Amino acid sequence: MEIENENVPVISTGEWVLTYLIAAIPVVGLVMLFVWAFGSDTNPNKANWAKAGLIWAAIVIGIYIVFAMAFGAAIIAALGHR
Repeated sequence: MEIENENVPVISTGEWVLTYLIAAIPVVGLVMLFVWAFGSDTNPNKANWAKAGLIWAAIVIGIYIVFAMAFGAAIIAALGHR
């Protein structure tokens, strides 16, 4: 973990509201999370928030895939017993 000793500007409440609004748009939000997480001009606090958001998105997608496979297998098995 790298600790930076530089002073960065505080992100205002209004900017956070706009950030959450943009992040809530389905495809645009995911793209923007990557831009904010890995962009060189992004405030480090927003970059860390975006990286955490991407980690949570990966976890949720992984859980979704596991459930989809389990339910898909159950449906296929149920249809096979007709």
